[in-house]
Amino acid sequence: MSLVRFDEVVLEFGDQPILRAANFSIEEGERVCLIGRNGAGKSSTLKLISGEVQPDGGEVHWRGGLGVAQLAQTLPKDVDQVVHDVVAQGLEHVRDLRNRYELLSQADHDEATMRELESLQAEIDARQGWHLEQRIATVISDLGLPAEKSLSQLSGGWRRRVALARALVSNPDLLLLDEPTNHLDFSTIEWLEHRVRGWPGAVLFISHDRTFVNKLATRIVEVDRGKLVSWPGNYKEFLWRKEKAMADEEKENALFDKRLAEEEVWIRQGIKARRTRNEGRVRSLKAMREERAQRIKPPGKARIHIEDAERSGRKVIDAKNISLAFDGVPVIPRMSLRIMRGDRIGLVGNNGVGKSTLLRVLLGEIKPDTGTLKQGTNLQIGYFDQFRQELDPERTVAQNIADGSEFVQVNGKPRHVIGYLTGFLFSPKRAMTPVKALSGGERNRVILARLFAQPSNMLVLDEPTNDLDVETLEVLEEQLVDYPGTLIVVSHDREFLDNVVTSTLVFEAEAGIQEYVGGYSDWARRGKELAALDQQAEAQAARIAAQAQDTPAAPAPVKRKLGYREQRELTELPGKIAALEKKISELQAACADPAFYDRPHPEVEAALHDLAHTQADLEAATERWLELEDRAS
Repeated sequence: MSLVRFDEVVLEFGDQPILRAANFSIEEGERVCLIGRNGAGKSSTLKLISGEVQPDGGEVHWRGGLGVAQLAQTLPKDVDQVVHDVVAQGLEHVRDLRNRYELLSQADHDEATMRELESLQAEIDARQGWHLEQRIATVISDLGLPAEKSLSQLSGGWRRRVALARALVSNPDLLLLDEPTNHLDFSTIEWLEHRVRGWPGAVLFISHDRTFVNKLATRIVEVDRGKLVSWPGNYKEFLWRKEKAMADEEKENALFDKRLAEEEVWIRQGIKARRTRNEGRVRSLKAMREERAQRIKPPGKARIHIEDAERSGRKVIDAKNISLAFDGVPVIPRMSLRIMRGDRIGLVGNNGVGKSTLLRVLLGEIKPDTGTLKQGTNLQIGYFDQFRQELDPERTVAQNIADGSEFVQVNGKPRHVIGYLTGFLFSPKRAMTPVKALSGGERNRVILARLFAQPSNMLVLDEPTNDLDVETLEVLEEQLVDYPGTLIVVSHDREFLDNVVTSTLVFEAEAGIQEYVGGYSDWARRGKELAALDQQAEAQAARIAAQAQDTPAAPAPVKRKLGYREQRELTELPGKIAALEKKISELQAACADPAFYDRPHPEVEAALHDLAHTQADLEAATERWLELEDRAS
């Protein structure tokens, strides 16, 4: 039986249809990637599966007892929570079952209560719900998370790991991942690929990272004009199958339209022909008209234009022996770099190593501690990151692009802003929507549209691919390849880097910042390692970044060392925990005996009380052991 099945599912938001009589299923062990344009309904499909959204028509069927967990696209919002508590949220449902079981075990046991206790125990057993703190500790350990740190002390990548731990801790049958690689660096993405590939359950995920999709997907499901269309194989196989299917559809539509035109000519013949016409043929014509009226055209393709300025001087940036440190901590080691007109450079490195800081040094926003930096003549720089700050959420998309005007300059000629925005996949209605109502992918398209409307001969793009759908991403790549100016890109999208840049500046573990010919894959074949930050270094990097932005960083909490009694307690706790676990196993085995509930009521009640108290003692002991172990490390 399928884990989840859609039967003719309909979903609408207002007057906008999302799914039209869509059918879909996912089986055990599958890794399915859900693709489609921004706004096509990918995240809504995940919400239908999780039960967060109800369909407007049709039915969604779940296998009985199905466990579903989701890694949401957005990061956890309550940054004051500690990691342990966030991960524990993934077991709230199991904890509720436990609480209900313990409450009933202490009540008077009539026949109905006994049946409910038996049912609860079976469900808790199935969900392995008797050792919750142990499961939390195991997942935290497996993912290398700092259990007692608050989210506010962690970077976006580490918060993403915490969110994944919250999803994994419940051991779900179906894991839902919405853009899981957002905010992650190269090392963490590769770590995530390994975790998902080894996951024993089914996985349904949304991702624009084509390398990630190719490595993991066993099937592609596309949200296309309100339908969920299944394509076997990975993303590369999907591309050529889809191209062939679109060509076949176009050919079939052309033949259909030709037949329809011939029938329309026939029905409009003279009086004699109408008297003798075949009524079956007339009914067939009406059916053809109805079929033609129901046809949904494929959405238009993105048409991105980058407005280029007059050529810059031949030498764009010349940096000699520059270096930078904050609070005595080196961020950019001594390096020299010469960027010439037309160079296409990718900055490759893990989170926190200083990529964005290096960009700001090269752009003259931060002065290096040593060395000299000179920019060439006639530079007109388009900087992707700065436009994130300049969008006015209260103004419409069109107003943000044209600063209140109705026209933008394209190839030196005025073009109406609404027409310009259609190339970035904004309908006229959507172009008049306030920016605050847009999705993350739509906001990124607004930023790109605003940036590319300004003439430039040097583009600096800091993570431009986040939240973009794959189709827009591929069109963006085509335009960047043809861009005649100089290009510097920071990205964790490996295929994007391979397709766009011709050289890379890599933050390596041993050699500092090194320059190589080629893209990410060319560097990866060399077998070198990227610089990576441990927890302590990451906290330091966060303080450095805060200092660079002229904002104070939060001080790290100071651990109190263990005293003699606490050290002794830490030594004795593993033995105590093992004894409690053994006792619980014995009690659970006794309670699982079919004849257990036939015993005298006082015996049953005493055994249940004993089990509940022993489980509570185990949780308290485990929590205490984790606390002391963390302080001792």
